[in-house]
Amino acid sequence: MRRVFPMHYRRVVKRTLALLFLWLALAGTVAATPAKVLRYALVEDATTLDPVAISDIYSQEVAGSIFEPLYRFDYLARPVAIRPQVAAALPEASADFREFTVRLKPGIHFADDPAFGGQPREVVAQDVVYAIQRIFDPRWKSPQYPTWVSLGLLGLEARRQQALDDKRPFDYARPVEGVVALDRRTLRFRLDKPNPRFVFELTGIVAAAPVAREVVERYGDAIGEHPVGSGPFMLASWRRGSQIVLARNPGYRDVRYDEQAPTGDAAATRVANRLSGRRLPMVDRVEIAVIHEDQPRWLAFLNGDFDLAGVPGTFAPVAYPGGRLAPGLARQGIQAQRQARPDVVYTVFNMDDPVVGGYGAAQVALRRAIGLGYDNHEEIRTLRRSLGVPAQSVVPPSTYGYDAAMRSEMSRYDPAQANALLDLYGFLDRDGDGWRERPDGSPLVLQYHTDKTLRPFNELWRRRMDALRLRIEFVPGQWTEQAKAARAGKLMMWFLSWNADAPDAEAFLRLGYGPAVGGDNMSRFNLPAYNTLYDRQAALPDGPERLAAMAEAQRLLLAYLPIKAHVHRASVTMNWPRLVGYRPHPFLRPFHAYVDIDAATP
Repeated sequence: MRRVFPMHYRRVVKRTLALLFLWLALAGTVAATPAKVLRYALVEDATTLDPVAISDIYSQEVAGSIFEPLYRFDYLARPVAIRPQVAAALPEASADFREFTVRLKPGIHFADDPAFGGQPREVVAQDVVYAIQRIFDPRWKSPQYPTWVSLGLLGLEARRQQALDDKRPFDYARPVEGVVALDRRTLRFRLDKPNPRFVFELTGIVAAAPVAREVVERYGDAIGEHPVGSGPFMLASWRRGSQIVLARNPGYRDVRYDEQAPTGDAAATRVANRLSGRRLPMVDRVEIAVIHEDQPRWLAFLNGDFDLAGVPGTFAPVAYPGGRLAPGLARQGIQAQRQARPDVVYTVFNMDDPVVGGYGAAQVALRRAIGLGYDNHEEIRTLRRSLGVPAQSVVPPSTYGYDAAMRSEMSRYDPAQANALLDLYGFLDRDGDGWRERPDGSPLVLQYHTDKTLRPFNELWRRRMDALRLRIEFVPGQWTEQAKAARAGKLMMWFLSWNADAPDAEAFLRLGYGPAVGGDNMSRFNLPAYNTLYDRQAALPDGPERLAAMAEAQRLLLAYLPIKAHVHRASVTMNWPRLVGYRPHPFLRPFHAYVDIDAATP
C-alpha cells in the first residue's frame, strides 16, 4: 500500500535535503581550503615566553602575539600613534602626572588552558596588578626590574625588599599603593614623581600585559614554555633552537582591522583599504624557523620557503644595490622596504675601570682619542653595506629628542687630533716598544669584550687602534655572560646595541643615568649634573624646555664620553607578494595579526 505524505511534509523534506546538500558542499569547500600559514625565520631563538623574564627582541616578537599589553601602536600610523588594546581608553592622568587611572574593556578572555578548569577566564584588573608585582618578585629575577623600579611605583620596592630581608616569598595578597585594582575593570597607578609619558610603559611591552596567577602557579618555573595570554595566537609548539609555531587562538574576540594609513602614503593606504574590516588574525598559523647563519636564511627566502626576510648585510649590495631593489628580484614580484631603525650601536667604557674610566682630564682625553681614532663611516660603508647613518649621540631617529641636523665629535674620524690628545696628556711610548704607556709609565692595554660574530668589527678596531699605537686585546665570550659582567662593572670595553620600545629618547639618556648603574647604565657613568638633567627632562611634558634639557644631557655625554656611539642602523625587509599588508614598524615587533596570506598569489 502506497503511503501519501501531506504537501507540507514534502516541502519540509525538500528544504531539509537542500540544506543538507548545501552544508555538505560548504564542508567540502572548507576541507579543501588550506590553512593560511605565515612563514619566516629569526636570527636567534626566543629565550623565554614568560613576559616577566623577557629581555630580547626575539622573545618579545613571539610573546607579543600571545600576550596583550594595555596599549599598542597602530600598525600603519606614522608618526606612530598609541591605541587602546586591553584598556578601554588612554589613561586618565592627574594634573601632576603622578596618578593614572586605566579602565579595561569587558569581554576579553585568556586562551583556554587546563589551569582554568574548563571555564572561560576573563581578563580583570587584578591580572595586570599581578603581572607588575611579578616584576618586583625576587624569585623571577626580572630583567625588567631596573626600568620599573625607576618609575617609582609606590610601595613595590619596599615589598620587594621585605621579601629579600625576611627571606620569604613575595607577598602578593596585600594591596600596594603603586598599582591597585579599584574594581574588576579599573586600575590605578601612583608614582613618587611626575611621569608625563607613563603610558609608554604600558604600550607594547609584554612585561605589563595581563597574566593569570593560576597559570603561573600551575606551571611554576616552566611557565616560560607555557605562555597563556589573551592575544590572537597561542603557542602550538616550540623546538628549542629550531622552530616556534603559533596557532590562531580560537577563542579570540572579534577584533577588526582598523589601522590608519598616513596621509600621502599611497602604499599604506592601499593596504588599509584592502584589509579594512577584516577579522584578526587573518592567518591561521605562524611558523618561525630559527636560522643563525645569513646565507641559508637568505637562500630559503629566495627559494620561496619564507614569506619575508630581512636582507643580510652581506647580500645587500646584490639584492638592494644603490638603495633600489635588484631588477631580477623585482621581476619575481618581490617587494622591498627600507626602514631607519630607532636604535644605537655603541661601545661602552667602564667608568670605574682604572685604565679607561674616570672623570679627570687625562682619562677623558684617552676616551676621546679612542673615539676620534675609530672610523664610524668605514664601519657603515664596508661592514654594514651602507645600511645605517653615523650616530652623533646616543639618541636615535624616530624618537622625541632626536635632532637630524646635529653634528658632533661622536662620529668624526680624526686620527691627527686623537694622536695630539694622547701626546698632550702623557700617553707616550716611553720604552720604545711601539706602544703607548699610561702617564705614570704603566702598561696601557685596552681590553675589548666580543664574540665570534664580531670578527670584522674587531679587525677594524685593531687597525684603527694600531694607527694610534694603542694596544688592544679582544676577549671572547657569550653575550648573556658579558651582560652580567658589564652590569657588575667587570668589563673594560664592550660592543652592544640599544633598541627603542617607544618614540621617546628618555630610555637612551638613561644609559648614562647614575641611579641606573647595574641596570641599563652599563658604563657606570654617574655625574650629578647629568643626573639632575635626566630627572628634569623626565618630569617635564614635551616641549621646548624638555628638549633643551635633553640636548644639554647629550652634550655632557659627548664631553665625558662614557659611551662611543657608532651608528643608527637601517634595515631592508623583502617579502613575496603573497604576503599582504606587511609594513615594518619602528616599535611594534609582533606583526603577525596584521598581515594576510593570499594563496592565489605566488
